[in-house]
Amino acid sequence: MGDSLVDLLCRLADEHKGAASGDSEKVVIGLVGRGIQSSRTPGMHEREARRLGIGYSYLLLDFDRLGFPDAAIGDLIAAAQIAGFQGLNVTHPFKQAVIPVLDALSPEARAIGAVNTVVFAGGRKEGHNTDGWGFAQSFREAMTGASMGSVAMFGAGGAGAAVANALMEMGVGRLFVVDSQPDRASDLASRMGALFGGRVEAWPDPAAAVRMANGIVNTTPVGMAKYPGTPFDAALLTAEKWVADIIYFPTETELLRAARAIGCRTLPGIGMAIYQAVRAFELFTGRKADRRAMANHFEAAA
Repeated sequence: MGDSLVDLLCRLADEHKGAASGDSEKVVIGLVGRGIQSSRTPGMHEREARRLGIGYSYLLLDFDRLGFPDAAIGDLIAAAQIAGFQGLNVTHPFKQAVIPVLDALSPEARAIGAVNTVVFAGGRKEGHNTDGWGFAQSFREAMTGASMGSVAMFGAGGAGAAVANALMEMGVGRLFVVDSQPDRASDLASRMGALFGGRVEAWPDPAAAVRMANGIVNTTPVGMAKYPGTPFDAALLTAEKWVADIIYFPTETELLRAARAIGCRTLPGIGMAIYQAVRAFELFTGRKADRRAMANHFEAAA
């Protein structure tokens, strides 16, 4: 794609500046993924920047809309750096695919094996992961006292890796990883098991994993508007279990709705979405973000 992609990103950035405000934006960020048109992340970032007096443009770089193949991720990252972007957020399906094209990884990103934030600094492309921190902060805030003896986690992709790392750091006794691709579940379980003393297992039977677990976390895209349904049969749930979902659009997924109906404690993905954005904003700007303000921006971006 080369120069044409750089030109495209420069044009999109210029168009966004003109549409967003009369300000002279100094910071240009993008979100890279597929099916991201409903994302509230741009609104959160831009409103927080205005509150702090920072010129800021946040663009959606949707591979579905742009008609790009997955293999173009490296070209796009390189073009964004050349075009003068300060960084990129990265979402499904590129959180792991982006790693080979980066120059450096933060300790968190290296441990997790997934990146959701790329910062361009000193001519280098630096990968970070704010998803794990975002999930942990949200969980601690809303799920005090939840049993952490055993947890079943559905999804072993980039988001799943971040959540698995966060769960283990929070003290989960046993983590059962379930994925539609068993090899991916095994790989994540092996990596996390090496870090946390073998307390992570790939589990081939979704029903058994749910029955054995004190809590269940969905890190798959199942439950989004584009992927309706539940990642497992919700009839397996019982009232004493807690259920978390990292999806925030819709605010209450079909899984959370079913869990709440039978009395389970539930955690929607809103908190994780806000907290990961707080940390990413700070990485992009070097300025402290206000969590409560970002939560208000999240609602305003609806």
